[in-house]
Formats: sequence, C-alpha cells, structure tokens
Amino acid sequence: MHEVRMTTTHPLLQAIIPLVADIARELPSAERYRRLLQALRVLLPCDAVALLRLEDGWLLPLAVDGLSADTLGRRFRVGEHPRFAALLESEGPLRFPADSPLPDPYDGLVEGHRGHLPVHDCVGCAIRLDDKPWGLLTLDDLASDRFSSLDLAMLQSFGSLAAATVSVAARIEQLHSRVERESLRAEGYRLAAAPHARKLSGRSTAMRKLQKEIELVAHSELPVLIQGETGVGKELVAEALHAGSPRSARPMISLNCAALPETLVESELFGHVKGAFTGALSERPGKFELADGGTLFLDEVGELALPVQAKLLRVLQSGQLQRLGSDREHRVDVRLIAASNRNLADEVRAGRLRADFYHRLSVYPLQVPPLRERGRDVLLLAGFFLEENRSRLGLGGLRLDAGAQAALLAYDWPGNVRELEHLIGRSVLKALGRQPQRPRILSLMAEDLDLPGRRAEPSVQEGEGATPLPSEGLSLRDAVARLERQLVSDALARHGFNRSAAARALGMDRANLARLAKRLGLESDTQASPELR
Repeated sequence: MHEVRMTTTHPLLQAIIPLVADIARELPSAERYRRLLQALRVLLPCDAVALLRLEDGWLLPLAVDGLSADTLGRRFRVGEHPRFAALLESEGPLRFPADSPLPDPYDGLVEGHRGHLPVHDCVGCAIRLDDKPWGLLTLDDLASDRFSSLDLAMLQSFGSLAAATVSVAARIEQLHSRVERESLRAEGYRLAAAPHARKLSGRSTAMRKLQKEIELVAHSELPVLIQGETGVGKELVAEALHAGSPRSARPMISLNCAALPETLVESELFGHVKGAFTGALSERPGKFELADGGTLFLDEVGELALPVQAKLLRVLQSGQLQRLGSDREHRVDVRLIAASNRNLADEVRAGRLRADFYHRLSVYPLQVPPLRERGRDVLLLAGFFLEENRSRLGLGGLRLDAGAQAALLAYDWPGNVRELEHLIGRSVLKALGRQPQRPRILSLMAEDLDLPGRRAEPSVQEGEGATPLPSEGLSLRDAVARLERQLVSDALARHGFNRSAAARALGMDRANLARLAKRLGLESDTQASPELR
C-alpha cells in the first residue's frame, strides 16, 4: 500500500518542485505561466492545456500549450460557453465526458489536427484567489478515456499551487505598475465604453518596446505625440497611456481634428456662449473643460489650421481659455495626448504646422509600428477578430487553417490592424455563404481571405529583375507615362495614400511626388486622405 502511494505521489512532486522554486524567483508573468502549464503536462500528459483569466465576464487566455497560436488573441464570453461557466461555478475539478452535449470552446483549435476534429475528453478547474474565481485551468485530450478520478484529485492539488503562482505574478505586476489594471477605470467616454473594449495587444519585439515606453511615460504629466500609419491603433495607445496615468479616474476626452470643419473646431475645443455664432442656441463647454483633471486626446492633430494652433498653444502654456463669444477666463488642468499619421516635422518644414506648437506636442514622441513589422502578432490579432465574429454570428467555432495563417503572415498589410479587422469580418461572411449547411466549426482557408497577391516573379523570358512592359502599340512617351502612373498608384495604395511614405518608397521628394501625381491624373487619389492635401 505504501509503494502504491509513493508511485502515485511521485508525478505530483515532480511537477510541483520546480514551481515552488519559481515562486521565490522574479520572472515575467508570461514565463511564469508557461512553466505552470509545462508542469501541468508533466503531471497530466494530454494534447492541450490552457490558463485563462476571468475579467468582466470574459475569459482571456494568458498561456496555452497544444492549442493554435491565434487562441491567445481570443476572448471567450462566459455566458456563451457553458463548459467554462460550469467550471467557474464548481467547487472542485470537473470532467466532461465524450458524449457531453455541451459545446467545447476549443473545437478545431488543437494543434496538429486538420479538419473539424472535436476534443473528446476534457477536464478543468477554477483558480480562486480570496475565495473569488480568478480564472481557469483546462486540459483537453483527443482520446475519449484519458482522464480518471485520480487525475481529478491531482488536478485539485495542482490548482492550489496554480493559485499561489498567479497570486505571486499578480503581486509582482502590482509592484511594477503600482496599480492593478482591473482598477483602471475612467469617467465620461471611458465609463460609457463597453466592458469588452479593445486593448492594445501584441508580443512582438516592436510591440514589447512600445508597451515599455507606454508604461514609462504613462505615469508622467508629459504631453505625448503618437505617430504611425493609418490603422495601426494610435487611439488604443492613447487609451493605454491614460489608463496607466494618475488621471485614470478622470475622463479621457477625444476629438478627431480631421472630422470637423475649421469653423467648428474652436467651439469643440474651447466651448461657446449663447449667440456666439449662428446656431449657438445655448452655452456649451468645450473638450478642454470636459477633460479637466483628465486627458485630452487630439487625433489627426496635424489637420488643425494655423490660427487654431496659436490659440491652442496659449491654452497649453497657461492652462486658461475663453469660450467663443465670452471674455471670462476658465482654468483647466489637462494632460494632452496627440496623434497623427503625418510626419509633423515635415509639416513644420513645409509651413503647415507652427514650430512652437510642434515642440509643445512632441515632448515625448511615440512611434506605433506598422503591422508588417510585428511578425506573428498578426495571428494573435486575427484570433481576437475571429472570436468577435464567431460570437456575433453564433458559430460553434471559427479557426484559420495552416494556409490561411501563412497567407496572413506573408501579406504586407498597407492598411494595418484596421485592414486585418475588415478582412477577417469579410472573409468569415464569404466562407459562411459558401457552405451548403451552416457548420458547427468554420475553417478559413487562404482562398477565403482573398488577399491581394504579391507581384509575380518575372518570367525567364522577361529576364531577372525586369518590370512587366506596358501594352504594345504605345509610343515611348505613353508607355513611360503608363508605367509611371502604375508605380505611383501602387505606392500610394500600398502606403494607405500617405504621400510622405509613398515618396520615400519611390526614392523621391514629397513635393515632386505631388506634382508627378497631378501630371499623371492621380490628383484625386492624393486627395483621398487629409494627409495628402
């Protein structure tokens, strides 16, 4: 009897000894969670394990082993997944038999298996901190009889150690950030946001560098200038800066400077009194007063006219403003965060932006990397958008096959994260429409994504490095003009109609590009975005 007990206890000791040693070490949370799952698979070998944290009714995967990479980008609403809900409500581990009628959230997500192969044997347990559910540990196996009652008992013991591990990780994060992320709430527009509002995410080197810079500057009062291409998520960076600041309990007020005519910008910023202009039927505070004590986010700040820049500079310097039509001074305490997809240093040199205004904005500049420089972050983000679409369409599962993942990783993403979001939504609808019957699990293939192909490699007949020639029958001048038009049009489209970026890609001056585009009849394309005016 003694020998049997030692034999069954040994795997548990083998799993927990490294974790006990890790508790005393300062490790990044991601590494701590990875080691936790590694130890769990030593204790209970299976095809897939996951650690999920509960947040505002959603379960967020923090670490997975054996599940597809895009799982980390997903968010599971507890109310839509009865297995997760049952685990959270249970006092101990649960096992779901192979014939369980409850849908499995991981169907189609187990690595190494093609097609819609469901998970057959599943167990899990809730992790509790201070008698409250913190999250879940889940184990899945493709065999129907993998787990036993003894496995559940060992999982119960391991769950207590997992709770200690996540508690240590949470305390270290508190010491590093000086505030729990769950307590970062703001009033105004932030309070009106949905509980599942999107947050900045990414694990690439470029994004980790950006996140460290955000953490560094968030606690200061310095103005921040966020620059980056269209669609990279500059507003999410602004929200992260505000959430990590001492002003997080106050509202962050946003204004898109490109969305308003010049005649209304001053009223939106500074407010107005009754009768200040036609249509001013009552007194109204501006964005500065609404943001008093909090943060003001000016998106597309490079669109502001020079006279407005001068008035805004005065408010930033003195903290005092006057509503339109009033002589009364109002004092405000506001932290400014600005964003632009233009190169504002170029705008200063071109005379479209005041130098003193630029220097006031760019005390701490942040550059948001384009999606094409973020590596496998594209799969993490794709997982997030897939889960949104799965929930919205009521599908049992939604996944990317290997070909679709490869296509996403190979694409250049001129429209960045916004383009990825729209692509996933469009592709899911197209793939669903091609199914003769509504499937329980829908897999997206590369053909469903219908991504624009890369330029074809030149044929042997054309010669290495040759550019495809225009149609025959054209004069040399017309052929050159057609080729120029194609190159300029492609460069503008590839860089989201950002004239500065397109000019750099073509190796020419921005002003020369504007003149060339006008001569080639592409002037309407350069007016498609405010930054090209």
